[in-house]
Amino acid sequence: MGAVARCRLVRSAVVVSVVAVGLLGCSDATTIVDSTESSATSAPVTVGEGAGQNDTTPPGQQPEGFSTVTARITESDGEICDVCVWLADTPDERARGLMGVTDLGDAVGMVFRFEEPIAGSFYMFQTPAPLSIAWFDPDHVGSADMAPCLDTPAGDCPLYSPGAAYDLALEVFEGGLDELGVGPGSRLELIDGTEAEVCPLATNL
Repeated sequence: MGAVARCRLVRSAVVVSVVAVGLLGCSDATTIVDSTESSATSAPVTVGEGAGQNDTTPPGQQPEGFSTVTARITESDGEICDVCVWLADTPDERARGLMGVTDLGDAVGMVFRFEEPIAGSFYMFQTPAPLSIAWFDPDHVGSADMAPCLDTPAGDCPLYSPGAAYDLALEVFEGGLDELGVGPGSRLELIDGTEAEVCPLATNL
């Protein structure tokens, strides 16, 4: 019951965050910069046709063209919580990430999955919502809060990195990691066979 109760609290917190972010102005994008290639929240730093342009995005913009998957978070005390997240696991998806997104829908965030460990950095080019990110290998290797970078050329946006290799990165609206029990000692894994077009856990949260 503990894990289920935590998941319900997380869902409520995300709804509040979505409403708050929906009141903000919008513009397109987020990004990852791989150590060997660019990639955003993920978009490669090369992402960017139209880099430097500041197109507006309607309030309530959700991720488009992504599937969802169930992520299992194991907290440092062993408590487990399964949540639904958007999945970015191709170069194009990782390059687009949460660019322009102000509404996560039924998901609590987006997970970036890499085929092998990397030591790249993320940036927030044209990403309107402040985000928190955690990196895993699958153990937690670092976290950071990331501020929008809307009116600055992509190459001048701050870079965020855990300073260690990782193969999973979880992005949520700023402040959401604590609600998910993510921090030192936690772990993240994606559950095989749970990929879907919409959140399969939405009715249970």
